[in-house]
Amino acid sequence: MSTLCSATAMQEQKGDGMSELHRVVIVGGGAAGLELATSLGKNRDLAVTLVDRSRTHVWKPKLHEIAAGSMDTGRHEVGYLAHARKHGFVFRIGQMSGLDRSARLVTVEPYVDGEGEQVTPRRRIPYDTLVIAIGSQSNDFGTEGVVQHALKLESLGDAARFNRKLMNACFRAQSQEGPLTAVQLRICIIGAGATGVELAAELHRTGREVLGTADAARNRRAQLEIHLVEASQRILPALPPRVSDAAHRLLSRSGIHVHVGASVSRVGEGEVTLKDGRTIPAEISVWAAGVKAPAVLKTLDGLETNRLHQLTVHPTLQTTSDARIFAIGDCAACMRPDGNGCVPPRAQAAHQQASFLARHLPRFIAGASLPPYRYRDFGSLVSLGDFSTVGSLMGSVVGRNMFIEGVFAKLMYRSMYKMHELALHGWWRVARETLARLLTPSTGSKVKLH
Repeated sequence: MSTLCSATAMQEQKGDGMSELHRVVIVGGGAAGLELATSLGKNRDLAVTLVDRSRTHVWKPKLHEIAAGSMDTGRHEVGYLAHARKHGFVFRIGQMSGLDRSARLVTVEPYVDGEGEQVTPRRRIPYDTLVIAIGSQSNDFGTEGVVQHALKLESLGDAARFNRKLMNACFRAQSQEGPLTAVQLRICIIGAGATGVELAAELHRTGREVLGTADAARNRRAQLEIHLVEASQRILPALPPRVSDAAHRLLSRSGIHVHVGASVSRVGEGEVTLKDGRTIPAEISVWAAGVKAPAVLKTLDGLETNRLHQLTVHPTLQTTSDARIFAIGDCAACMRPDGNGCVPPRAQAAHQQASFLARHLPRFIAGASLPPYRYRDFGSLVSLGDFSTVGSLMGSVVGRNMFIEGVFAKLMYRSMYKMHELALHGWWRVARETLARLLTPSTGSKVKLH
């Protein structure tokens, strides 16, 4: 502990006490923000500070696995404080609530832990260059009852909360003597984008492992019944139809109830009501539809935002209102080079933008001009748990657009996460840990009953 504290103190001296160093503050420790801080922290000419409201980082596309209980969080969680010490930047815990552009100060709210204890006070952190990377959240479009009755998967805490409710529902069903009610062990996932589809597939595996056929002797249903609801005419509407059709077939074949062209009018306690009047009984409802940036971005001292609260940026990723402030990842509205819409809020875009700034920001600070960022779409992949992985590779990868499925698609899907791990930990550690996982496969249940 003393070594960690002394190292942190040295970082603070570097960041706050040496005015000749250029102060780079990065707000948001998701994929884009943490990768950028890790890279820039190695630069001796920069004093880098990362601000995030959480203690640890987990790659957001993994949240559905945590929710279903099929991922060991401890093996993939990154502690910000220790990671900052190792990679030469300072970590500050707390949530950004304000910005003073003339004084170049970011306001960070007090951090209060789960037991209500205030750990840190409100602070104002000075910067010379500011990078905002606070990601996105689901968009409930003002649908009645979502806030009160639906869970979301926006953070590690959300995923853990969902898993706790899921396991409680399973324990309750297994222990009771009487028949199950109409809502028991029913899960309704609203939104069939990548998050909703992957969660449905992962929950199907959880149901098989946790419940199985233990209640067959009592002649009652003892399995998860999963409903996937999508307002569009097909699931995965942002992906090519062939990918959508393949995923739909695999999910339906497994017994998951897929409802397309079904808009939700209300989420109540124990049921989801559709606009056509149908109701879906559900013990647990999950809202996974729509994407928008956090509303705090609308209040940041005149920075320009769009209707989804995203910060509008130039092709250089500089905000349109202030050249010293950058935005990357899901919270940035960056037009494609061809003018055909904005860069999509995907993990590959966050990784590319972090790599772009890691390479060009030090040169810009030294006086060079910034080139435009160009998004490269390598395709889209969706994991369907034990069933398969489906997706498409774009022409920039294989010479032409290509539909892929099965083992090759699964390997490509896993490689996306490996790229994130490489950006954080380097080749040696990632290779060592990957080999260790291969040599020590799990012999027990893949589902954590916690």
